[in-house]
Amino acid sequence: MKNAYVSKEQVEAIAKEYPTPFYLYDEKGIRETARKLYKAFSWNPGFKEYFAIKATPNTAILRILKEEGCGVDCSSKVELTMAEACGFKGQEIMFSSNDTPEEEYIFARELGGIINLDDFSNIAEVEETLGTLPKTMSLRFNPGGYFKIANTIMDNPEEAKFGMTEAQILEGYKILKEKGVEHFGIHAFLASNTVSNEYYPVLARQLFQLVVRIKKELEISLDFVNLSGGIGIPYRPEQEPNDILLIGQGVKEVFEEILVPNGLGHIRLCTELGRFMLAPYGALITKVIHFKETYRHYAGVDACAANLMRPAIYDAYHHITVLGKEEEKETKIYDVVGSLCENNDKFAKNRELPVLEKGDYLFFHDAGAHGFAMGYNYNGKLWCAELLLKEDGTVKCIRRAQRDTDYFATLDIDEDFQKYLQNRK
Repeated sequence: MKNAYVSKEQVEAIAKEYPTPFYLYDEKGIRETARKLYKAFSWNPGFKEYFAIKATPNTAILRILKEEGCGVDCSSKVELTMAEACGFKGQEIMFSSNDTPEEEYIFARELGGIINLDDFSNIAEVEETLGTLPKTMSLRFNPGGYFKIANTIMDNPEEAKFGMTEAQILEGYKILKEKGVEHFGIHAFLASNTVSNEYYPVLARQLFQLVVRIKKELEISLDFVNLSGGIGIPYRPEQEPNDILLIGQGVKEVFEEILVPNGLGHIRLCTELGRFMLAPYGALITKVIHFKETYRHYAGVDACAANLMRPAIYDAYHHITVLGKEEEKETKIYDVVGSLCENNDKFAKNRELPVLEKGDYLFFHDAGAHGFAMGYNYNGKLWCAELLLKEDGTVKCIRRAQRDTDYFATLDIDEDFQKYLQNRK
């Protein structure tokens, strides 16, 4: 059972000022999760969470996380700009990108961020672009093959476009040292959305063993290990959530087993937990506006895949609460759909829900990461507003809904169209 953090009555009041659909984030849940993460890794004095901006690119959310001691992981110039605007400085910024334009390396250096290189050839590119290599550099590792926990295959890193082979990593650190780099880090992302307390400890073991090899063969003691993301959430109500305190303890045990005896107990750990940090604390709220009866029972809502595309492109599950009908016994099987001219515009298929009526508000759970961020404008659909449910119970708009004038803004080169817009006013 998943419970919404807002009631029907609250949504009815909110909708009077901010029409559906809209995203609603829970400040209390965000802060509590950040504090629990830092508690889980409090044994590691230099620990830092670098929140992946790509998951939820909103300045209000970033400022909350900054207040809780987090840094940010950026992958583009726009994300670097957001980081700077929110007050993140220097090594509070991790810049991890691939196929990177030169100007983005330049901007990352200007901000003093840590540049995390995805490809071996990036070493020469960065040196050529910047004139010299920064004193702190990180390399992204891809071990290839399958990533397993026990006998369960979690993912296939060999198919991923990210990271360097082990041979490239070793040669890369050798070159960095020769070029005058003084502080080193390593990064890896080997599986996505794992609902397993074993993922981080297994990943940590693999990375820590490589770190020891780097020290022995290259006489380089790394400064930090970035475990990246991958800790997932239980999208389905029957799934057991990850226990971040247990995960932190598991990593500690591997740290003390492998790094400490090899004189590497100084290493600080980093994480980039976009989904874990935000997904459960953001919801897409939409209203039922239409029914269609053919071969299935269709419930049409005023949101669409342009607002939340994960179900359309991944066939991802998002639990739905019908606000005000949480205790209803009578149910019906629906496909919950949006209005795009695409058959994959379905939030749920054959989903058992309380009997719906026009005007019912639906709360789509776990949309706080990779939800609004992946929005688009197909069919001329406009992005909805993002709202923050503050700890005191008030609601603040943290991104207004897109207007048609925003959508048309890049057509300012079309003089005839601009004349039409002026006449329309």
